[in-house]
Amino acid sequence: MTRGEQAKNNFLQGYNCTQAVMLAFSDLLGIDEQTIKAVALPMGGGMGRLRQTCGGVSGAVMCLGLIFPQKSKNEMYALVQEFAKRFQAKNGSINCGELLSGAGVKADTSPVAEARTPDYYKKRPCPDLIADAADILEKLIAEQTATA
Repeated sequence: MTRGEQAKNNFLQGYNCTQAVMLAFSDLLGIDEQTIKAVALPMGGGMGRLRQTCGGVSGAVMCLGLIFPQKSKNEMYALVQEFAKRFQAKNGSINCGELLSGAGVKADTSPVAEARTPDYYKKRPCPDLIADAADILEKLIAEQTATA
């Protein structure tokens, strides 16, 4: 199973977007799964359902910081921008609200999360977006490791 598939499965098991991506890379992060779940919890729904930066994107860039702590600020910012460029090229945006609206889903900003029903999963692009975020992250990690 790829990390993208694992991230998608994590989301389908009820984790938010950020948790789903970060948990797929938990073996590389150097922190336990309970801490990952806690630190990633507020980031779902584009940060607390504000529909800002996609939670999958947030999870991926948080992983970059944990996996490559030796990078300088400028190197990390360049890596984050490369990730965002690739994600946006594939999906049209890194913004949760835009990604949802583009799929015909109302970008509701109520602080109350929707129930995870079969209909919820059916109408959302999120599982595939999360898989994309994890796949892009996995490629970036491989590229960074190969050039180190």
